[in-house]
Amino acid sequence: MKTLPALLSILSFFVITSCQSATKDKNDTSKNTANSESIEPEKRSPQDLSQYKTAYFASGCFWCVEAVFESVKGVKEAVSGYAGGTEKNPTYEQVSYGRTSHAEAVMVYYDPEEVSFGTLVQVFFGSHDPTTLNRQGPDKGAQYRSIAFYKTPEERRIIQDYMIKLEEGNYFSRPIVTEVKEIKKFWEAEDYHQDYERRNPDNPYVRNVSIPRLRKFQKKYPELLKEGIH
Repeated sequence: MKTLPALLSILSFFVITSCQSATKDKNDTSKNTANSESIEPEKRSPQDLSQYKTAYFASGCFWCVEAVFESVKGVKEAVSGYAGGTEKNPTYEQVSYGRTSHAEAVMVYYDPEEVSFGTLVQVFFGSHDPTTLNRQGPDKGAQYRSIAFYKTPEERRIIQDYMIKLEEGNYFSRPIVTEVKEIKKFWEAEDYHQDYERRNPDNPYVRNVSIPRLRKFQKKYPELLKEGIH
């Protein structure tokens, strides 16, 4: 017989079925006030990241994607936002309800002397299912589609070569549907989305979707993780 906590956990998983339904509108601060005091002061201050390179990826709920990349050595910061569409100044409410052509995405600041763009592409494909069209786990809609963005022809070549390697190696049972797209504009998401997984560990979606996805990636690629992360 299942215990009450186990039943409540299962119930929470089915109630919180998607990234979009796990939170309310951008003006509702109740979702992250419980853990706000645990955030280090230095994380609240803007960082000087101008010396690092940037890469952009979309692979489902940006809470999950941000957490994955921030666990990789050489990555200095990952910022949640919106990209891949044409609308200006998109909001979470618009994007998460599929009212724009944008996808939830992350901007990754990285030190190329510690981690290469090619390794980040490996992290991208190794941390989600690139064969599901307009869906990632419980999150459905084009706003959760898989996109590997590039800034230069060289980055595009790296992405395409890696996709060919995956296809020829039969790493997936279905064809890869990831878009390879030039990054035109990245719109940073609202403040409360940044470091969302770390700041809201008790959120049902985070517990049942984000953290398991992160742990699966970390178990698969221990050699890519920052020191102290297991």
